[in-house]
Formats: sequence, C-alpha cells, structure tokens
Amino acid sequence: MCHVIVTCRSMLWTLMSIVVAFAELVAFMSADWLIGTRHPSGSNITVVPTPEPYRPSLGLYSRCIKVAQQKIVQCGPYAADFTEIASGFWQATTIFLVVGIFLLSIVGFLSVFSLCFQSILGKSIFNVCGLLQGIAGLFLMLGLMLYPAGFGCDKVVSYCGPDASAYKLGQCSLGWALYTAIGGTVLTFICAVFSAQAEIATSNDKVQDEIDEGRMLICVL
Repeated sequence: MCHVIVTCRSMLWTLMSIVVAFAELVAFMSADWLIGTRHPSGSNITVVPTPEPYRPSLGLYSRCIKVAQQKIVQCGPYAADFTEIASGFWQATTIFLVVGIFLLSIVGFLSVFSLCFQSILGKSIFNVCGLLQGIAGLFLMLGLMLYPAGFGCDKVVSYCGPDASAYKLGQCSLGWALYTAIGGTVLTFICAVFSAQAEIATSNDKVQDEIDEGRMLICVL
C-alpha cells in the first residue's frame, strides 16, 4: 500500500535533486565554458565587424561563433565524434561528467517516487539516493579538476592566444557554464548529506502515527 508522505525536508531534497541534475546537464551541453577574445584561427568563417567586439565561446565539444553570411551567432558541435574533442583531458572530463549526470538523473527520477515509496530493495530510498549523489559528486569533481589541464590544446590556443597552457587561460575568461557545473557539484554533495535529513523526516514517530491511523496522504513539517 502506498502512503504519500510529504515533509518540508523531503520536498526540499527532492527539488534540490531535480535542480542539480538539470543544472549539470545544461552546463555540460553549453558552449559557454570558455569565452575567447578572438576568432579561432584556421577557420573559413569570417567574423562580422560590430561596434562591440564579439567574443566567441568554446565548450567541451561545441562552440559559438558569429558568421558573416547569416550575421548571427552560430552554435554547434566542433567535434563530430568523441575522438575529435579538443584534448585528452577534456575527453576524460566528458566521461566523468556524463557518468555523474547519469547518476544524478537516476536520483532525480527516484526522488519523485520517494513521496510514495520510502524503500527500495529493502533499503531506504533516501540513503540509496544519497549514496548515488555522493558518487556522482566525486565523478563531477574529478571531471572539473581535469578540465583546466586541457587549456594548452590547439583548440584553446586558437581562441585564447599563444599564452594559453595547462591551468592558464591566456586571454580567455571563464563562462557561466563552468561556474554552473562547479555550483552544481557543490550542491550535489549538499544533497547527499541532506538525504539523511529527508529520511529522518519521513520516518519519525508523527509520520508513523499518521500511518497507523490509516491515512494515505500524510503532510508534516
């Protein structure tokens, strides 16, 4: 029998779990990891002259540049497959982030059902999800630590100038996607810790009393 249990802490944990999975996915897919200061060399696309200089952006596998023909910013993947990602470090980052996002997506899906089912395979669903979030956070952290080691690749040098090297941006600046990924990683660890509070909130004596009284919808603070 399904008892829908809603508490402030469990609802907050559920919302945080969904938000962090979505934030990491959006950051991963964005091209705004690095903001360049010049058009990448070796390209056949001409930059449109504008009163304010346009700054192209570069992501893990995509980029945004302004083209003369359409006079718009054109974004898309620069890598046709995994092996064409600019740096071996960025390839490793991609793997770690994909695994982390996959685990967070599973947790986000399970967190919705935690309102009705509080256990999975005989274990607390909150504890299982908290463990998965902790593992996901480690994968995300490893990926983000490896990311700046790829700043010395040819692709980054073409955007950031010859001064770019491992852990050195050159003339580029960090984009919002990287900050979002970092913030999402921190929030992932917070969610992993907070899952214990969500488990406590849904298994306290007040909730058990409501269940014993036969109520199907239980709302407690």
